[in-house]
Amino acid sequence: MENLNSHRTAKERDKMSFPTRILLERDFLLGEILDFGCGFGKDVEELKDKGLNVVGYDPHYQPDYPQKQFDTIICHYVLNVLKNQEQAKVLFEVSRLLKFGGKAYFSVRRDIKKTGFRTHFVHKVPTYQTNVLLPFISIFKNDNVEIYEYQHYCFLSQNQKEISPFFEKLEPREQVGELASCFAFRDKFPVSKGHTLVIPKRLVSNYFDLSFKEQSACWFLVNLVRSEISKEHKPDGFNIGININESAGQTVFHCHIHIIPRYKNDVENPRGGVRGVLPNNKDY
Repeated sequence: MENLNSHRTAKERDKMSFPTRILLERDFLLGEILDFGCGFGKDVEELKDKGLNVVGYDPHYQPDYPQKQFDTIICHYVLNVLKNQEQAKVLFEVSRLLKFGGKAYFSVRRDIKKTGFRTHFVHKVPTYQTNVLLPFISIFKNDNVEIYEYQHYCFLSQNQKEISPFFEKLEPREQVGELASCFAFRDKFPVSKGHTLVIPKRLVSNYFDLSFKEQSACWFLVNLVRSEISKEHKPDGFNIGININESAGQTVFHCHIHIIPRYKNDVENPRGGVRGVLPNNKDY
């Protein structure tokens, strides 16, 4: 069943939500703040009244998509009403909208007894709900809600070569997306404008040693990143590739997928594409 009514779960509050109160009391709401999935916007209103620099975004109720990055992002009760791929897209978008070194806070319900569709008691339409566990630091939990703190994987992993050889000498500040089990950043030595790498978080050299779930997550992220590159750089094509083992050109032994945007006339004769890894066999 399609999840068409997730927005129907938004509540018309008369006061600030509980997770936002917790974050406010702990002085975690810093700098420029985004309420991602703000619903009708009561938290935004209350925080503005307290002098905080905050804006809200909700695809149904406040649909002007943010055009910059933020120091702090809050995302309350959004993931619980989304299916897995929808959840992944929210994680990706929050990652993109967060400044390097900033923090995001995801609040999820802990009182859901059964996953699936139910008839909304007010709107009388099918709405989805599910429990959510995230691989981030839990900073608060009771019987009703858990709050997770998120920072970019690249920020947390700087200079830690035991996590990945990518972090030994490079400092990949341009993280452009993240899911629970993989992340993406701009190649430090790009062969074209927008050249990006998608990398599993688990340190595995050979792509074929990844689990099917990890492979699927990487390709889902490839699709999301490709869409953003298309919007930003408007390439005329793409090469997508993986180097596996030294004989195939692999130099960094942490599996990674290259997303290489291609532009008209960037080479004299593009015919054959990836066949060019063996130049003498490119033409046919």
